[in-house]
Amino acid sequence: MSNPESFIDEVTEEVRRDKLFAMFRKYGWIGVLLVLLIVGGAAWTEWQKARAQSQARAFGDALLGALDANTPEARIAALSAVEAKGDQVALKGLLLSSDPVKDRAGALQALAAVEADATLPPVWRDLAVLRRVILQGAEAPLADRRAALEPLAQPGRPYRTMAAEQLAYLLIEEGRKDEAITALRALTQDQEAPGGLRNRASQMIVALGGDPAQG
Repeated sequence: MSNPESFIDEVTEEVRRDKLFAMFRKYGWIGVLLVLLIVGGAAWTEWQKARAQSQARAFGDALLGALDANTPEARIAALSAVEAKGDQVALKGLLLSSDPVKDRAGALQALAAVEADATLPPVWRDLAVLRRVILQGAEAPLADRRAALEPLAQPGRPYRTMAAEQLAYLLIEEGRKDEAITALRALTQDQEAPGGLRNRASQMIVALGGDPAQG
């Protein structure tokens, strides 16, 4: 009985092996394709990373080269010629606004372009608004400046405390000294406010005749 059983087991094993080979011949290309896709996908990802890094370096080098120009006019011309896309557009625009003494109109125009670009993240657009309001100063109507700053001072906005500081200065400009002191005192106790901003707020309270420590 053992010999027939052994023979049957061998035949069964051979049949299984033949079926396995047949399935491999029929469907083995799927496994090969999956391996190729995995390897190809990893290679594509690495190439994309290397390409992005190369483009970022090229953009940074171009900006540094433009900023090394000898005159403000030459710097503006060189910066304007730098190709930018995505967040690079915002950085380029903010750098174009970095010399308002020599080119005030150009600086405001560059900030307005960043501010109006809906494709940019809020962190860049808010910064452009904040810088524009500061740069315009009293040349812009106080109501317009407050309208621009109030949304930036809402919780969760990246430059909330800086916008709140500017709003306090608008209160001073209006002659609302007590309200300004209250707003500035809140900033001195705001843990999200940078140390330099809290110091400025304390100094302004003293200049207004108030006490920074008063609750």
